[in-house]
Amino acid sequence: MRRICLTLPTNRACPAMVTAIGEEAAYAAAHFDVEVHLLVLDSSDAFAEHARALRSAHGLPRVVVHHLDEAEQRDFLRRVIHRTEHTKHELLLDLMLPAGLSYGACTNRAFLIAVALGCESVHRRDSDSRYQVLRGETVFPVHQELLSLGKRAADAAHGVGETVLAPENTHKRVAMVAGSFLGELSVDIDEIRRLDPDVYYDVVGLWAPGHWSDEQKRELVEESFQGPRTGPFTGDRTTLTVVDPMHVDMCNISFHQVHERVPLPPATDTIGSDYFLIHLVHAAALPGVLHNRHIVNFYTGERRTDPGFMAYQLRFAKFFLSMLYFNFLYDEMAEAGASLLDGRGQVRASAIAELARKSTQLDRAENVQRLDTIEAAYRKLGGRYATFAAFLASRRERLLDEAQSDIADFALLIETWEALIRAARDTALVQAPEHPGRRSR
Repeated sequence: MRRICLTLPTNRACPAMVTAIGEEAAYAAAHFDVEVHLLVLDSSDAFAEHARALRSAHGLPRVVVHHLDEAEQRDFLRRVIHRTEHTKHELLLDLMLPAGLSYGACTNRAFLIAVALGCESVHRRDSDSRYQVLRGETVFPVHQELLSLGKRAADAAHGVGETVLAPENTHKRVAMVAGSFLGELSVDIDEIRRLDPDVYYDVVGLWAPGHWSDEQKRELVEESFQGPRTGPFTGDRTTLTVVDPMHVDMCNISFHQVHERVPLPPATDTIGSDYFLIHLVHAAALPGVLHNRHIVNFYTGERRTDPGFMAYQLRFAKFFLSMLYFNFLYDEMAEAGASLLDGRGQVRASAIAELARKSTQLDRAENVQRLDTIEAAYRKLGGRYATFAAFLASRRERLLDEAQSDIADFALLIETWEALIRAARDTALVQAPEHPGRRSR
């Protein structure tokens, strides 16, 4: 029986989603030959509330619940890091569990913990989302994930509705199964679109490479952050393919093996920092399955407060600055193609680390222009957008430096990832208590 890790990282109160993911774990265990390790990584102030929400999942057949606060996560990470030969233990700990919000780091912790638990795949959900329901039945993405993930593509083809995969890729294993979302935009910027569509296009177009034409940028803006626009779930539609990164979302994702080769960027306060593996799977032409069991995205009230607005807009601005480096990486990975894989069809982490190191030498002029555009656009919008523009102007050099150092940190983490994964395999999630009178070693 294989083990899987179904995980929910959260830094906010979300008892309804915690309950729902427990139900998804029960569904997976009841319908597939798997042992489900339900992992809630809890950085919120609602730990006790979430613990109550998880009670119904405890004791279910073939479901094991792990609910860890930050102190417990830190303890596990310290023990893993100390098993490696890396000398900068505190730096690694900071990259894995930074003080600031990091979408990539929280998922990296799930990757390491899944390895420690003996899980062969990781299935991630988000706290600000919920599942669809059809005729009284919850539409769980894990159903499609477990039908295909980890199988040879040639074998997985028998269980999908359509196959669009080159013959040379059919011997590879399905590395990713994913869907998208319905509901609110994946990035909370619809107010900008309502206030001034031209400003919306100017701003959203900043995540395109600087050399793209206006037409290319406009097409990207039209497709960005929208979801599939296919309407509510009425029945399964699945495609075995090399999945287009624009068609899936990290709230509805599962990985097999690839997450053990390369981590996610650990950048703090940066939207989209957890999407790198989706692009890597695509560039390396690893098989994936695209499904339509989309998750419903919604916004929490915290973003509507003035402090929440400022924090969110900072993450959005840092996302654009990160794209100088990631657009370079995506282009270079696409050019490398199959050479990103070794003889066993596994991603060569050293190749990715080398590209990340190379990107740190890029000219920052493009990012200077991005900041100029955001500031001008937000001043035009007025109100609290103008307030944010002034804040951005006061931090320009710091933000430019952070974007560059973030990619350097990513390169370092890639170079260390194999050792961390190896150490995690030999590390218990929870340290056994010492026996009376016996000192720890």
